[in-house]
Amino acid sequence: MSTHSKTEVAIGGAVLAAAIAFAVYAGQATGFSPGAAGYPLTASFRSIEGVNVGTDVRLAGVKIGTVTDVTLNAETFRADTTFSVANGIEIPDDSAVVISSEGLLGGNFVEIMPGGSPFYFAEGDEVLDTQSSVSLMTLLLRFVSGDNGGE
Repeated sequence: MSTHSKTEVAIGGAVLAAAIAFAVYAGQATGFSPGAAGYPLTASFRSIEGVNVGTDVRLAGVKIGTVTDVTLNAETFRADTTFSVANGIEIPDDSAVVISSEGLLGGNFVEIMPGGSPFYFAEGDEVLDTQSSVSLMTLLLRFVSGDNGGE
């Protein structure tokens, strides 16, 4: 083999290794890695603006799961959401699920606000205490127009 062919093979191998590394990283970052086992919970929101499949689910700022499904309930006109929680993490059954923002210009995520109940959610349970996302545009329009929310 000539030197030219060995160089091409080495560069091709490096590109292939980089592509595999990127695919593994992308799988882990989006929650599709095979080791990311968990149990599903559901919640219904009035608005989930900024939340999609793959959005982080956090508890105390630590990622413990991901949003796995979002559908519109045609009867209630609410967004029914399914999310996974890592195995080994027990969520008290009086906890709340809130759509939170990472900051003024950051993205949204699902935050679990733990309650104090001695009982825990089981696989497939529905979290009833939810708080929807707050639209930044709505808040700005209220501020500019002087609307104080009906007070």
